[in-house]
Amino acid sequence: MSSANPAIEINKLTKWFDDFNVLIDVDLTVNHGEIVVICGPSGSGKSTLVRCINRLENHDGGTVKVIGETLTNDSKSFAKISSDVGMVFQQFNLFPHLSVLDNLTLGPIHALGLDQKSAEIRAYNLLERVKIPEQAKKMPHALSGGQQQRVAIARSLCMEPKIMLFDEPTSALDPEMISEVLDVITDLASDGITMVVVTHEMGFARKVANRMIFMDEGRIVEEGKPNIFFKNPKTDRCKTFLNQILKH
Repeated sequence: MSSANPAIEINKLTKWFDDFNVLIDVDLTVNHGEIVVICGPSGSGKSTLVRCINRLENHDGGTVKVIGETLTNDSKSFAKISSDVGMVFQQFNLFPHLSVLDNLTLGPIHALGLDQKSAEIRAYNLLERVKIPEQAKKMPHALSGGQQQRVAIARSLCMEPKIMLFDEPTSALDPEMISEVLDVITDLASDGITMVVVTHEMGFARKVANRMIFMDEGRIVEEGKPNIFFKNPKTDRCKTFLNQILKH
């Protein structure tokens, strides 16, 4: 699946951690508005791949293009990516000394130049969107893990990114909080924002993904539309992984 001007274009991407080759010749194109879910065993390179898309990790070989911009070590390149790409991590990474509202308005005021009132209006709209407007004045420690992760999603959206990256956004949550976060991401998926999601939540993946990617040992082993990927995986490695993960 490709288009003339994809949102993300990765070609022959290679990444080493010391003598461990964590990404090996990875090719991936993500189109505007596409929702791609990446799954695979721990250590397969999923999170590293996503972190290379927004320059949190430098790659050692190959190219990464985001919204037409080739990523380099140049500070302008990093600034552009920071504004175009939002990211939500396993840990919520909220500023503990700031209220929920201040966590959301900080970026728009300092990075986008919004005035306080405009930033607060945007923040309240997004807190409504993630279904916790009543938590605006609270400090992060007063919120549940699921609420904190929804604040983290709203904080990313406050910067109006063109692409959202999610790196196992529910893996640090108690089971009963997982669905409230996945519901918010599912809701966002219907907006047409480009999304790349690393997750083990296969029910969610089946529901929202336009395309599934299975990684193992630093490579993309298999990809396909969810209905085919889950019902009839082509590789034995992917079959084994899905059999293990879908048992639970």
